[in-house]
Amino acid sequence: MTRRLLPPLLPLVLAALLSALPAIAPAQGVASGEGAGATAPAEQLVLGLSQTRVAITTNFDGSEILIFGAVKREAPQIDPGAEVVITVAGPTESIAVLRKQRVAGIWVNTDQVTIRQAPSFYAVATTAPLEEVLTATEDLRQRISIPRAVRSITSRDEVTDEDAFVEALLRIRQRQGLYQLREGTIRFDEQTLFRTQVPLPSSLPTGVYTVNVYLLRNGSLAARHETSIRVGKVGMEQWLYALSREQSVLYALLAIVVAVLSGWGASEIFRLLRRQ
Repeated sequence: MTRRLLPPLLPLVLAALLSALPAIAPAQGVASGEGAGATAPAEQLVLGLSQTRVAITTNFDGSEILIFGAVKREAPQIDPGAEVVITVAGPTESIAVLRKQRVAGIWVNTDQVTIRQAPSFYAVATTAPLEEVLTATEDLRQRISIPRAVRSITSRDEVTDEDAFVEALLRIRQRQGLYQLREGTIRFDEQTLFRTQVPLPSSLPTGVYTVNVYLLRNGSLAARHETSIRVGKVGMEQWLYALSREQSVLYALLAIVVAVLSGWGASEIFRLLRRQ
């Protein structure tokens, strides 16, 4: 699939224009001492995406999402110590993680842990090392880091090392490019305009992806904005995928017919070749 990227200066120009407008899509802001009667947050986030839909075709070999935006402020900032963290999360799914052990010379599954809420894809981009811009308390509250994004773990009573199963899942998905920690990849100009690129692997699962942008000060949340990206199959892939899910019997019959015709066609070709 051809990767389309905006010209280098265009995202910054668009972000500057967005920041000068009223809050088109108001960000969720959190200010110190915010309560039931709190006023509007002093800082808001305005966000843009290079594409809001990723189409998976037969020649799809990965893509890239350009995320850019700006911090809209009611007054000039006094404290320049702001940081930005961006997460891209795919649909959650339930995964059974198995552990194999050698029993009587044969590898068998001995233990199992079920992770009921694991994102199918998860990327974290930051302006600096994550442990420097985000406190453990805020991470626990917002579930920003990759380990915190994996939730709801169940297992049998005899399994006492559930964390080992979670770590195994994280290692596997990081090798596949499905879990990414991209520290220091967000460009944050003048503490106002930000941009980053998130690569999407060829094995990208379909569904609705959630993009969250966090503005942090002293490790705590100052503002937040959320949007979404739709990833889906198109063309023949979409038709076959929908057929297999909605008309499973018809899909199975079609697969049998295709297999029979392929075998018959191959045998006829070999028969003609032998005659020659």
